[in-house]
Amino acid sequence: MTEAVIIDAVRSPMGRGKAGGALSEVHSVDLLASVVRGLVERTGIDPGIVEDVMIGCVGQAGEQSATPGRQAWLSAGYPVHVPSVTIERKCGSGQQAVEFAVQGVLAGMYDVVVAGGVESMSRVPMGSARMGADPHGPGVRHRFPDLVPQGVSAELVADKWGLSRLALDEYSARSHERAAAAAASGGFDDEIVPVTTPDGTVVSVDESIRPGTTVEKLGGLRAVFGTDENRAALPHIDWKVTAGNASQITDGAGAVLVTSATRAAELGLRPRARIVASAVVGDDPTLMLTGPIPATAKVLAKAGLGIGDMDAVEINEAFASVPLAWAAEFPTDEARINPRGGAIALGHPLGASGVRLLTTMINHLEQTGGRYGLQTMCEAGGMANATIIEVLR
Repeated sequence: MTEAVIIDAVRSPMGRGKAGGALSEVHSVDLLASVVRGLVERTGIDPGIVEDVMIGCVGQAGEQSATPGRQAWLSAGYPVHVPSVTIERKCGSGQQAVEFAVQGVLAGMYDVVVAGGVESMSRVPMGSARMGADPHGPGVRHRFPDLVPQGVSAELVADKWGLSRLALDEYSARSHERAAAAAASGGFDDEIVPVTTPDGTVVSVDESIRPGTTVEKLGGLRAVFGTDENRAALPHIDWKVTAGNASQITDGAGAVLVTSATRAAELGLRPRARIVASAVVGDDPTLMLTGPIPATAKVLAKAGLGIGDMDAVEINEAFASVPLAWAAEFPTDEARINPRGGAIALGHPLGASGVRLLTTMINHLEQTGGRYGLQTMCEAGGMANATIIEVLR
């Protein structure tokens, strides 16, 4: 039986997704090309044997509109016969790209695939692809008249699970603390590919981490979605989602080399991990962010494992209420949940986040002697991906 393995996984540093951010002067294509080139050079493979380049990207407008994986491959100087495809499953796009690559190998369609993701949110702002259009349409709005923006969904989740403002801010301060500790100890060094900006500056560390973040500082921020209109529509909500307990808008990219185990052996490549199981689900589109809960149950059942078998769990911190609600349903040692911080500290470059989580999780498991890791990602529209990996030694 064919087995799919992960040979290597890398990511760019995370840059603040606004003008003046560390990566804001780097074209989206060249940002992705940097990590693709880093992946190829680290593994030593002949780029001509890659059969496809699968790239997750949400904002498919402007610089990211022309199949960014194809353009990045060409920018890196690699053979023109290698094609690419863009994958969009909202925040899970990069994770889905890896899973599609794995599925292609398992099906016998591929032996060597590069999967990844990119999002330059400073250069292609969130929502650019929609440009004010209603993405739902009258049929959906008739069926679900209570649809709300994602930030309001985060408030609904916090309310449903009884999460206090203090709990959200405590979680968020801990995310920064853990990310800062990992960065200071060199824990991220093995996963980051430096990116050179047009002026020659080499960016090699995450710009988004704020060491010294405290609950007190976070407590001084206003609730972003507590507008008069929202308060009138949802008078029972105690508004508590702020810029400090939500993910950061970020520039970033990542890439993963997926091969069959047989081809890896033929090429003399040592696999770092394998995908044990993966799952996708849909959930309530109004709550929107709860998908990781049923996705986790589904993927654990497929893998024949329990939550106690997971040495690390990476849950995308779109908002602090997401991992906290998940933890209420899957009681887990909190030290295992986002042990190196998450998107609140490291940022959330949409289409690239799934690859960032995977890369960080593999490195953490290797460096701490762990075996199994669970990664799950909430997605707009009430969807979620979940993946279980096993580190190979």
